[in-house]
Amino acid sequence: MDPNLPSLPPGFTSRNARLEDVEMAAQLGIEYSLATTGFSDVDPESLRNEWQVPGFDPALDVYFVYSPDGSPAGFTEAWAERVPPVHPFIWGMVAPGFQNLGIGSHLLAWGEQRARRVLDLVPADVRVSYYAGFPIEDRAARALLEDNAWTRIRSNYTMRIDMDAPPPEPELPAGLSLRTFRTEDAEAVFRAVDESFRDHFGHVDQPFASAFERFRHTMLEDPLFDGGLWFLATQGSEIAGVALCRRRAPDDPECGYVSSLGVRRPWRKRGVGLALLRRAFGEFYGRDFRKVSLGVDAQNITGALRLYEKAGMHVIRQFELYEKEIRPGRELRVQTIE
Repeated sequence: MDPNLPSLPPGFTSRNARLEDVEMAAQLGIEYSLATTGFSDVDPESLRNEWQVPGFDPALDVYFVYSPDGSPAGFTEAWAERVPPVHPFIWGMVAPGFQNLGIGSHLLAWGEQRARRVLDLVPADVRVSYYAGFPIEDRAARALLEDNAWTRIRSNYTMRIDMDAPPPEPELPAGLSLRTFRTEDAEAVFRAVDESFRDHFGHVDQPFASAFERFRHTMLEDPLFDGGLWFLATQGSEIAGVALCRRRAPDDPECGYVSSLGVRRPWRKRGVGLALLRRAFGEFYGRDFRKVSLGVDAQNITGALRLYEKAGMHVIRQFELYEKEIRPGRELRVQTIE
């Protein structure tokens, strides 16, 4: 145990993870989520895929704490796989029954310590800050972060539509059409998503090679990937917008899920986003799903929240995002639309 970290209770131990620990981590995540919010958004196979994303190594970036009887008491992950890693993300949880013992403070300190390695990977004049988040119901996480000089910066929502009838047919502007994904579309879809999200808070431009490799792993190799649920709005050979969906939501096997919805600037404010959503809703309805959900930045600066409300979606959950500055400097993330 690192002597620079806050002490654990007597008899508690710690170690870094191995890939085979993913099932244990998933079970802890499920128990934590159910105890905190009443639902769970943890899937073991999806978590395994995440732990194998390029640039992330569970043997270095995941850390467990164990009780004296050997049962896991909590774990944390330190994510800094993006290039440049200006906003490393720390995620952790304490297992039910082990709260108020100082384990959360120990895990948070480990995550901060591990994530500080990014300072050697980012130009000296660039601002670097940790990110962390938690479900709004987790008051202990809020207290822990605020007691350690973290500051709330915004919220994310999970929104859902409940369908008791087929959704309206999509209506596209003249000259555009809708189709599903083909394998040869991978790079063009990635570029369309990347361009669409350059106007979203927190976006940081990434080198193509590493960003595309991560996209392929997290999206195309996702255990819940289905190319028949990836919808492209096209004009000739150009992709105007995309709705990339998974077979089900992380927190509900009876709910469809839109992982990413993006419309490139030249085609915005013409109904393309709404048409893509309705196409996705219709496909899920045809597959006997009566609910579809997605995640969105609550302060989204592109108008996405209004679009989802117009499409009939409503907020069902809230996730709080906090940050802590490691080093001041020039901010690379998108703040507002130019």
